[in-house]
Amino acid sequence: MLAAVLGGVAIGMNVGKVPLALPAMRIELGLTLMQSGWVSSMLTTLAVVAALGFGLAAGRIGALRMVLGGLTLGAAASLLALTVDSRSSHGFALLIVTRFFEGAGFLAVAVAGPSLVSAAAGQADRRFALGVWSTYMPAGAGLAMALSPLLLPEPGWRGLWCLSAVMLMLAAAAIWQQRERYAQAGGSSHTAALGPTLAVLRQPLPWLLALAFGVWAVQHFALIVWLPTFLKEQRGLSPGWVAVLSCTMLLACVPGNLIGGALVQRGVSRGRIIAIAHGLTGLCGLGFFNDGLPDGMRYALCVALSFIGGVIPAAVMSSSAVLARSPQQISALQGLIMQGSQAGQFIGTPLIAAVVAASGNWASARWVTGGAALIGLLLGLAALRAEGPAVKSINHMKTAAKP
Repeated sequence: MLAAVLGGVAIGMNVGKVPLALPAMRIELGLTLMQSGWVSSMLTTLAVVAALGFGLAAGRIGALRMVLGGLTLGAAASLLALTVDSRSSHGFALLIVTRFFEGAGFLAVAVAGPSLVSAAAGQADRRFALGVWSTYMPAGAGLAMALSPLLLPEPGWRGLWCLSAVMLMLAAAAIWQQRERYAQAGGSSHTAALGPTLAVLRQPLPWLLALAFGVWAVQHFALIVWLPTFLKEQRGLSPGWVAVLSCTMLLACVPGNLIGGALVQRGVSRGRIIAIAHGLTGLCGLGFFNDGLPDGMRYALCVALSFIGGVIPAAVMSSSAVLARSPQQISALQGLIMQGSQAGQFIGTPLIAAVVAASGNWASARWVTGGAALIGLLLGLAALRAEGPAVKSINHMKTAAKP
């Protein structure tokens, strides 16, 4: 199980390595602001378009092959990026190609990794195990951000890319060594298998959970966008302090993920967890965008929002343990969840930027994060109502399917 989670953490580094490295890349490669935006958003754009498709493909190809292929592709793309030459007219095009394939590798691991975790964990521990899996993104991105101040001065962004490739290859080796433990996560070569796989998406609960994850992403990425800008431009902190404080905020999500997994394991309703968490994160958001509060309190609210909101990914991602009847359905659910979360980031980041630009101050972003939290609370309550009948129906079908 830990080998599979390591694969997720390694692929998460491909996301976290970009934000702090981008200024150095702009100087070395002569990237314009628009080109930098494409480098940063390529993964999100691909995920919004293709995450569900990757989930369905994982069900056909097999989760183990999908994860190993994604890790290998991500490592190869990171190494290829090392050859980008600032003197070449094709440098930016090659960089975008490598980010595209890094994004494809990320999606492959993100949607198929939970099937490996589910296959490796015992039935009684599966919900908590998937909660542990939900730590992969903040842990991987936070690790890359923590290492950035050490590597960016020397050898520069290429050293960070090289480290990312090494981590991906080590994770692939660890998963390959444990391959016999993932036998239950095989694929299906039958063309008729798509119908049963899609059946899990015909119930409302997965869509409610994916949307709840999406509006959480709006709030979380508001932090990720706002905090480094605030610390650097408005408080004049050094890049090292910006990295440390931003990384601490991001990593605060990890214990929240683990607590969310433990709560689900103890039988607490996912809808209740999501509704309460969105209510609390909404209040935190109103506080940290309040210019009248002291800086220390505002930063504490940032950390609190990340910590409390961490229970939401765990509650959502672990739902495949009860909603899915096959590894193929697990991958389809994870594809839908990934598409929901990335859509929240894709929509939320420019929406916050537009609101702030129109008003002239960051305080107005609280209406975006507050509105997202309110929608998340309502989605959590709707999921609470839908969860009981959905789980009962799934359990009935599982019982009927046993010989």
